[in-house]
Amino acid sequence: MDLSFTPEQDMLRESASRFFLKECPYEKVKELEESEQGYSPELWQKMAELGWMGLLFPEAYGGYEQQITDMAIILEEMGKSACPSPFISTVVQCGLIILEGGSEDQKKEFLSKIAEGGLIMAFAQYEEEGSYLASGIHMKAAASGDNYILNGTKMFVMDANVADKLIVVADVEGSGISMFLVDASAPGITCSKIPTIGKDNTCEVVFKDVQVAKADIIGKSGGAFDIIDKVEGRIALLKSAEMIGGCKVSIDMTADYAKEREQYGKPIGGQQIIQHYMANMLLAYDTSFNYLYKVAWMADEGMDISKEASGLKAQVNEKYKFISERAVQIHGGIGTSRECNIGLFYRRAKAHEFMMGDTDYHYEKIAVSLGL
Repeated sequence: MDLSFTPEQDMLRESASRFFLKECPYEKVKELEESEQGYSPELWQKMAELGWMGLLFPEAYGGYEQQITDMAIILEEMGKSACPSPFISTVVQCGLIILEGGSEDQKKEFLSKIAEGGLIMAFAQYEEEGSYLASGIHMKAAASGDNYILNGTKMFVMDANVADKLIVVADVEGSGISMFLVDASAPGITCSKIPTIGKDNTCEVVFKDVQVAKADIIGKSGGAFDIIDKVEGRIALLKSAEMIGGCKVSIDMTADYAKEREQYGKPIGGQQIIQHYMANMLLAYDTSFNYLYKVAWMADEGMDISKEASGLKAQVNEKYKFISERAVQIHGGIGTSRECNIGLFYRRAKAHEFMMGDTDYHYEKIAVSLGL
C-alpha cells in the first residue's frame, strides 16, 4: 500500500490552495454567509472551468474519470478556506447517486451539466426526525397515471434554495422507498432557509401535490437505499476530507496566534498547557489525515470501504469538534467573535457533524459490520 502522493496530485493541491487563497479569503466567506444565495455564482463557474465538477465522472458524461484521492485533495483545500458552495450537494451527493443508479439518459443529461457548472442539485432525504434510515422516510409518492404526486416535507436539505434540480427520497405505495428527479421550481414546492450555527444553505422544502414523471425515478422503484448504500461510503469519505482541511487550518491559525499573543510579557505558546493542547490537536489531525488517504486509496483500488468510511467519518466528527473547540479556547474571548476567523471552523465543525451521518449512526454501522 503506497499512500504517497504523485507529482500530479502535489500540483493539484498547490493549484487548489492558490485558487482558494486568491478567490475565497475569509472576509469573502463571511460576506457569502450573510447573503441570501449563500455562495458565489462567479466562483462556482471558475471552479467548473478548472474541471473539478467533472473530476469523478467518465469522459462519456463530460468528466475526467480521476481518482477519489484527487477529489479528496480538492475538498481538503476547500475545507481550509471554509468556502461556501453547493459542491458537496451537487457534485458529490447527487453526482455520485446519478452515476451509480441513473439511467444512461439521466447520466448523459445531468452529469455533463454538472461537469460544466451549469446545474446545481440538492439531495432531499431527511425529514423532521432527522433519521438517516429508510424508516425515517414518511413522504409519500402516490401513482397518478404517468406521474407520481409528492406530498410531505423535507428538512435539512443543503443548497435547495439555489438548486435547479432535487433528488427526492419518497415512499411509493406497494414498492417502497424510491428516488425522484424533481425540478426545484415545480409548482407546489416551497423552500425556505433554516437558521443554523453553520450559517449555511440548510433548507426546509415543502411538497404539496408536486407532480413528477414516472420516468424520472432514479434506478428502480423501491431501490433508493440500494443506491444510497453503494455511494454512502464515498460521500462520507469526501465530506471527511473537507472537514479535515478545517482541522488543519484551525491548528495552523491557533499556533500562529499562540506565538504572537503575549501575557505577562511572554507568548502564551510558551505555557505548558497550551503546548499540550496544541500537541493533542496535532495528533488528532494526523490520525484523521492518514486514515483519510488510506480509505481513499482503498476506494481507488475498488475495495469495499463501508466500514472504513464509517470509522473515518465518526472519528472526524469528533476530532474536528475537539480541535476547533481547543482552538477557540486558546484564542480566548476574541475567538468567539465574528471578527476572528477561527469561529468559521468552530461553527462548521458542529454543523458538519450531522452531514452524511453523525457519530452514533456510523458507530452503529461499524457494529453491524462486525456482526454485533
